[in-house]
Amino acid sequence: MPEDTQDDRNAQATVSGGHLVAKALKAEGVDRIYTLCGGHIIDIYDGCVDEGIEVVDVRHEQVAAHAADGYARITGKPGCAVVTAGPGTTDAVTGVANAFRAESPMLLIGGQGALAQHKMGSLQDLPHVDMMAPITKFAATVPDTARAADMVSMAFRECYHGAPGPAFLEIPRDVLDAKVPVDRARVPQAGAYRASTRSAGDPDAVERLAGLLVHSQKPAILLGGQVWTTRGTEAAIELVRTLNVPAYMNGAGRGTLPPGDPHHFQLSRRYAFSGADLIVIVGTPFDFRMGYGKRLSPDATVVQIDLDYRTVGKNRDIDLGIVGDAGLVLKAVTEAAAGALNGGAARRKEWLDELRAVEQAAIEKRLPQLRSDASPIHPYRLVSEINDFLTEDSIYIGDGGDIVTFSGQVVQPKSPGHWMDPGPLGTLGVGVPFVLAAKQARPDKEVVALFGDGAFSLTGWDFETLVRYDLPFVGVVGNNSSMNQIRYGQARKYGEARERVGNTLGDVPYDKFAQILGGHGEEVRDPADIGPALRRARESGKPSLINVWVDPDAYAPGTMNQTMYK
Repeated sequence: MPEDTQDDRNAQATVSGGHLVAKALKAEGVDRIYTLCGGHIIDIYDGCVDEGIEVVDVRHEQVAAHAADGYARITGKPGCAVVTAGPGTTDAVTGVANAFRAESPMLLIGGQGALAQHKMGSLQDLPHVDMMAPITKFAATVPDTARAADMVSMAFRECYHGAPGPAFLEIPRDVLDAKVPVDRARVPQAGAYRASTRSAGDPDAVERLAGLLVHSQKPAILLGGQVWTTRGTEAAIELVRTLNVPAYMNGAGRGTLPPGDPHHFQLSRRYAFSGADLIVIVGTPFDFRMGYGKRLSPDATVVQIDLDYRTVGKNRDIDLGIVGDAGLVLKAVTEAAAGALNGGAARRKEWLDELRAVEQAAIEKRLPQLRSDASPIHPYRLVSEINDFLTEDSIYIGDGGDIVTFSGQVVQPKSPGHWMDPGPLGTLGVGVPFVLAAKQARPDKEVVALFGDGAFSLTGWDFETLVRYDLPFVGVVGNNSSMNQIRYGQARKYGEARERVGNTLGDVPYDKFAQILGGHGEEVRDPADIGPALRRARESGKPSLINVWVDPDAYAPGTMNQTMYK
């Protein structure tokens, strides 16, 4: 008999939907998925084993989604979470929504009942795509096994359309488990199905911005999360140093400039935005964090640079908008301006000195609280100790309300990409999953996380996952037994007699919780013990929680200034 040809063997070979999904994940560079098991999705696990993709199992689907979000932020590659149908997918909704507002590229794959049982009331059947569509850049059902890999790749393409964001695919159980001939399935090859999304912006607009910067007397720039998303750190640093521009940073943009850099400013932003003649906003929308644009001087020339055309000029008129990759745009602007400075950058020294004086005055005003020896511990003292503890290799994660608002004024990451917070959705509970993702993505880095006691409670059981995977980190719980950010608002709106309705928590010893689950735990009541406890947690080599009892009657300025309470 004649021997089979390669084409004959391909025609005879079959592959399941789950294995096609794993092949597509591999092509995208996904090296691990975050998941909680379910009968609808186990064929994906089988495929991942064959493709060498790690299956990281957690205790709650919200954690899986947050971890995929965090993994994308740390690595620059898309994250992936896989959850079962019905409640498995609805549990992950919060994580997907957080990634949507934070512009984080991740794919959530959800199970679904068999197509053969469509609309019959199968186990855990829900209209997942309808629910996910408003909070994703792409949401669809895989209708046929042969399309599984193709649609995974399609979802990843959509994650990078404009500003990044999440995508969702549901895969019916019979579609996932079925096998099709290999030659029927399209499996996109790595690097062959996505184009570059990096745009340097309109050249005329770049030239115009360069001219504005050259002639400005009092410029200011805000470096937002997209500076890190686009890995535009070096370009941002070159611009502010070449053109002598004071820089403010928010979100993932924190750490672009190291603390102590002459162009690094933090506490004088409101003053600068009130007095600047040119304000450049990079990779940050005019949302609540920016007072919807109203905090910018009406007399200033305002320029906005963003990956998403829809964000530019939203909520506030601008003088110039540039759609493009933050790093490439800033690099092009610096190149266009460098030959025309004529000493203009040097003339800004007086402006920088003015802002530095404002910064110093703000530091001196709160210095007594930063060094307070009071007990219960003042939150400013706690976050000051944490800031002093951080090294250039420390990734800082903030998960909480009032306590993290305190930290935003004090904690300064030493390197780019070393600050993580939920983003504009303000989601509590991201801390433990972000630790999981950060430590797995960058095992060489130290991870330091500050939790509010309320925030830790939401996803804290996955501390056990950190123990199980042997992922040491330094965790601090700022414990005031309250959801203090809400408590403050209730006191202001309804009086102190009603300030503790629905926001008071029990006095939980989180240090003992850590010990029960196999981690390192300590309790701190004296501010002098914070630093030594942090160092012991670092040296323990275990996941850790330092339970710090903080003053429940101390509120962050950011909490007291929130407009919803006025």
